[in-house]
Amino acid sequence: MKLSIVTGLCFFIAIDLCVAQEQVTLDQAIAIVLERSYDVKVAQKLSESAATDNRYAPAAFLPQINANASTSWNNSDQELRFNDATRNNSGEIASNNTAGSLQLVWTLFDGTRMFATRERVSQLAEQGELLVKNQMVNTIATVITNYFGIVRQKQQLKAIREQMALNEERVKLAEKKLQVGTGIKPELLQARVDLNAQKAQLIQQETILTQLKEQLNGLAGLQLPASYDVADSIVIDMTLDDPAKFENIERSNYQLQALKKNLDISQLTIRERRSEYLPFLNFNAAYNYSRNDNTKQINPFGPIFNQTQGLNYGFSVTMPILNGFNTRRLTQQASIEFDRQNLLYEQQRTGLSVALRNALVSYENAKKILVIEEETIGAAKENVYIAFETFTRGVTTSIELRTAQQSLADAYNRLITARYNAKVAETELLRLNGTLLK
Repeated sequence: MKLSIVTGLCFFIAIDLCVAQEQVTLDQAIAIVLERSYDVKVAQKLSESAATDNRYAPAAFLPQINANASTSWNNSDQELRFNDATRNNSGEIASNNTAGSLQLVWTLFDGTRMFATRERVSQLAEQGELLVKNQMVNTIATVITNYFGIVRQKQQLKAIREQMALNEERVKLAEKKLQVGTGIKPELLQARVDLNAQKAQLIQQETILTQLKEQLNGLAGLQLPASYDVADSIVIDMTLDDPAKFENIERSNYQLQALKKNLDISQLTIRERRSEYLPFLNFNAAYNYSRNDNTKQINPFGPIFNQTQGLNYGFSVTMPILNGFNTRRLTQQASIEFDRQNLLYEQQRTGLSVALRNALVSYENAKKILVIEEETIGAAKENVYIAFETFTRGVTTSIELRTAQQSLADAYNRLITARYNAKVAETELLRLNGTLLK
């Protein structure tokens, strides 16, 4: 009988080998998803935008130079009348006017606003990088959860097949007993009912497995093979039990670091607003050129040709005195925004600290439950083996065997769930601590 069970298990293994699929490892899945994830790409584009602003920020210290040029042709009729009628004249006027200028404005002092702006843009660029890292950490956590969700359902599928192999032996044994007159038909019917129920459960399990694979493929931008396989086991790091490793969450969690940047940015905005109370000092310089060529002139007092050019320069000071208290209003608004960002940071820090503590508790409890279920599955397997052996000898009833089978199925469910929950707890712990990216 044991030989029959082994034969049945080998049959299912042979089926798996016949439909061998390309295996995708967790690292491969993470690499593909990070490359194809839309959320990561959007975060990267925002970071690139901030980095571009930061790259050109030093230009705020440079002068502004503008060049202007123009040329025009005029053709008009003119009539002149004087007290002395002999001087009256009229006719057509034609002229060409050409002008050009090169202007320079260099802000030498603006209340240190340019320095605050330069630093604020730099902080925005650093925040963009932190937001990309935070999105990558969240994406990696999602991939790990989905990947091992597939492994979980795969293990559940194997457990169902193992139960089916045992129930097929029950059916065969019940048929033999009925043929030799030592069995009863209800026993055979119940064995077939249990086997059919597991066949239906197998189909449902295969559907769930396929759907989860498609979800992971969707995260990867459909870049995974059309038909692929995953790992067989869920590997859990059992060494994450030192709370000291997770105490400095403010420096390890990228989301908190990005929120902290909002405080720095708000402080710099206050500096920008306060600088508007101080005078502005500009250096101004210009080179001007003008040429007026009157090709035909009827006014005896007007020049035929006029040309001017030259360089002028100087300093200008702008002192704000009253602008409807707009500067004061903007400064107060900036201070209010700083207080708001500080509250948001403290709120998020408190929430993440609580979440980290809960993750530690979940991780520790998941490990304890996993140890218990690992021990339970061994006892459940041995119990089924003994029940089946005694059932073949007619010592135990089919009800007792079915009870042992159900206990084994429940033990498998709890063990697989315990493994998955332990992995989820481990992943959440590393996600909150920001170490998934490392």
